[in-house]
Amino acid sequence: MMEVLDLLHETMSSPWVYLAIFAIAVLDGFFPVVPSETAVITAGVFAASGAPYLPLVIVVAAAGALVGDHISYAIGRRGGTRLLDRLPPDGRRRAAVDWARRGIATRGGLILTVARYVPGGRTAVTLTMGAVRYPRRRFLAFDALAAGSWGLYSALVGYLGGLAFEQNPLRGLLLGLGLALTVTLVVEVVRWLRNRRRSARPAPVVEPAVRGVAR
Repeated sequence: MMEVLDLLHETMSSPWVYLAIFAIAVLDGFFPVVPSETAVITAGVFAASGAPYLPLVIVVAAAGALVGDHISYAIGRRGGTRLLDRLPPDGRRRAAVDWARRGIATRGGLILTVARYVPGGRTAVTLTMGAVRYPRRRFLAFDALAAGSWGLYSALVGYLGGLAFEQNPLRGLLLGLGLALTVTLVVEVVRWLRNRRRSARPAPVVEPAVRGVAR
């Protein structure tokens, strides 16, 4: 255990950690298997002990997320329509894309902020926005807000965990990850309840057109 802590301390104290956070956040924008949120939370935990520098962690995480989202947007803009249409109709990815399309239609660019806390939602939204050719400037504005808030949130969640367990960073990391998981679960539950309420509404009754006047 002590060897793991020493390795983490050494890694987080290196100036290269900022480049690593940036690269991981970029990759996570279009390759969601890469755990960027875990990396930022971990950096936040160790920032409570002095290294790395918390404001710089927030900046590089947000910048990496912004670049990654724009790569995903560009992929969607170039060939996203064909890519999305090939998804299995009953698969989870198709469901995420359908959710993204509904969100873009009802909330516009603000859906980017919500998608940050939905598993698989961010990539689905950015790809779909590119595929439907959402205006690039508006995408940049909303995505800057989403990426900035995400970087701040993830780093501060880890930082709070690090402050709570300053002598035991692993417990602080578990606390930070637990808080992030709780937020994600809350968002998912709210989204599920809203979808259930929407599906429970009765379909509007359309009266048939009257073609003639009764005699």
